[in-house]
Parts: sequence; C-alpha cells; structure tokens
Amino acid sequence: MTKTVAIGGLGAIGLKLARALDADIEGLRLIAVAARDQAKAEAKLSEFRTPPALVPLHRLAEADIVVEAAPAEVFEPIAITAIEAGRILVPASAGALLPRMHLVERARETGARIVVPTGALLGLDAMRAAAEGHVDSVTIETRKPPRGLAGAPYLVRHGIDVSGITRPTRVFAGNAFDAAAGFPANVNVAAALALAGIGPTRTQCEIWADPGIDRNIHTIRVEAEAARFTMTIENVPSAENPRTGQITALSMLACLRGLVATLKVGT
Repeated sequence: MTKTVAIGGLGAIGLKLARALDADIEGLRLIAVAARDQAKAEAKLSEFRTPPALVPLHRLAEADIVVEAAPAEVFEPIAITAIEAGRILVPASAGALLPRMHLVERARETGARIVVPTGALLGLDAMRAAAEGHVDSVTIETRKPPRGLAGAPYLVRHGIDVSGITRPTRVFAGNAFDAAAGFPANVNVAAALALAGIGPTRTQCEIWADPGIDRNIHTIRVEAEAARFTMTIENVPSAENPRTGQITALSMLACLRGLVATLKVGT
C-alpha cells in the first residue's frame, strides 16, 4: 500500500528528496511540503511533474510520513505536529532530538514512530548491534573545512573565528549532547551515533576545522565486548549548504524506501 509523504523544508536536503519522490518511487507519494520562503518554494515546485501542496507546518501531518529537513530551530513544531497525529517522523536534525527526548515518550503514547536515518554517518548497524551488549567507549571525530563550521553557536559564544585558520585546529571536545547544542547544523552524525549506541553523555566528540580538506570527514571508534571497530567516511559537502554532506539526502531517501520495502537489508 502506498504511503503519503510530507516534507518540512525545501533546502539542500528537502528539495532533493522532493524531486526524487516526484520522479516516482514505488510505495511513496509526495503530497505536501512546507517552506519558509513561499515564493521560492512555489518556483521550485512549478518544475515538478506532480507538484505537492505548499502547506503550513501544522498540515504536514496529513501525510503518513513526515520528513523534517528544516533548520534545527524549526524541528520542534514539525516533530510535534507529526507525533500528535500518530505519524512516522523522519528527522534530519537528529541533534535537535537529544534535548527533547520527552517527544519519544509522547510518541509512545500517540502511536507515532520516530525513525532517525543514518544521514552522513556509517556503521549504525554495527553500533546498534554492539550496544545490545557491553560497550566501553564510543568516540567520533568530525573534521570539516572551516566554512562548514562558520557561525556555529559554540564558536560565536567563545569568540572563535575559523575563517583565519591555516592548519588543522580542534575547536571542540566534549560529549555528543554538548556538541549537538553547540553545533546544531554540523553534528547530527554524533547525535545519531549516540542514539544508536550508549547515549549522548557517554559518546565523546571532537570537532576540527581543517583548511586542508574539501570533504566532511567523520571517524568513529568503538570499544565493545563484542567487537572493536574504527570507521571513517569522507562526505562531499552539498553545493547548496557546505554544512551538509551530499550523502545525507540520499540516506534519507534510502530510509524512506526502507519504510515501504518488501525486502529491507540491515537492522
């Protein structure tokens, strides 16, 4: 049976998802989108074969699946809309979920589901499996070109100007909870890893501004009873938003396919 989809946000992630759905994906039908700039959204949607309705946030829950692909500050109204209606919420802003875990309890009450995509990360299946047993430590090191970190609240608060950095510089070290608060547009990967594993306070995170790279690089190290593993992924930044890797939208598309697939590979 076909499931309907609504997308909150038409930026680097949301627009790619919308275009892919408009091109026809078996079992999924895009019926609505919400965007901050109505005029720009209308222009983009006019190119679609079957343009979805352009709706306010509260109407996104008319769909079976609500995708959050908006700036982190808009996460809560989109999430609440989906959860209160008992829908499936697929959030891009995993970092925004960490300080709002009460939404998970509310979803349990309303019958909603929250499905966090892998995003720009890798190895979440291995992390989830290891977390079924004892895990000693989980660390993630994120390296980005300085422009991909510019404007992060943590940097602004501490007066750190990354534009003049000439060599690799660590700009943050702490747990995933604090990283998500300080870099809401940059470390959804750390949040997803924490949710899949041992939680945001035990998951350690380092963030580096590195002018010598042109990709967003994430390295994960896990020490567990069942396995020890190290994984590195180098993501090409999105042309529309250097804070986001191109693979993020593709991962969310794969997640949506998995919700309706007859054969689903991976946990």
